[in-house]
Amino acid sequence: MATTSIRPGEAAHFGAMAGDWWDPAGKSAMLHRLNPVRLAYIRDRIDQHWQCDERALRPLEGKSALDVGCGAGLLAEPLARLGAAVTGVDAAPQLVAAARDHAAGRGLAIDYRAGGVEDVSGRFDLITAMEVIEHVASPRTFLANLAERLADDGLLILSTPNRTQWSRLLTITLAEGLGQIPRGTHRYEDFITPEEMQSMMAAAGLGVEDVAGIAVSPSRGFHLSDDPSLNYLVAARRA
Repeated sequence: MATTSIRPGEAAHFGAMAGDWWDPAGKSAMLHRLNPVRLAYIRDRIDQHWQCDERALRPLEGKSALDVGCGAGLLAEPLARLGAAVTGVDAAPQLVAAARDHAAGRGLAIDYRAGGVEDVSGRFDLITAMEVIEHVASPRTFLANLAERLADDGLLILSTPNRTQWSRLLTITLAEGLGQIPRGTHRYEDFITPEEMQSMMAAAGLGVEDVAGIAVSPSRGFHLSDDPSLNYLVAARRA
């Protein structure tokens, strides 16, 4: 069993992108386009899981959140604005430094740490891991570590590419081939199907609450969909 979730090569790859992580037209442009879709889903699941008023500005007030693979804070910062006490962890120290600088410039108190989820102690009401599980050393161990840190009434949300030919074409052949994503970001054999994900979650003591696809079209860009063939989000709880 892997003792760390971190693949050093992956950490170095993403760390090299730290300089323009917050540039919507930079190397992380695809993440900027994905982020609003993720946030819409996360907000909906928060409201449903805790029966929050959907009009509330800070539905996570009084709750703790852990963003695993936080990068330079694209998701951690909105979670803080929703009221959560946020901890962000990432394997790339360069990204953690960029995250700290960006949050400080916006007056946000976020606890950023360099390392893997296994380096974080405590339990959290909300755990997010967006486009992370396909980059870790052992997905099963990674999910077990997430489950261990999830509060009894907690909510876990992650996203990942599906292992389909459609996902390979759009994510690797086209997006990486045309320079929309840095080459070498993804390995097709590391993609996980929703069925595999649910099985691994069950083994980790997690129960799936919801699965939603992320699709893309020329007219709508990235959007939530019933079709998970490109990418999908999963919301889970402790079983």
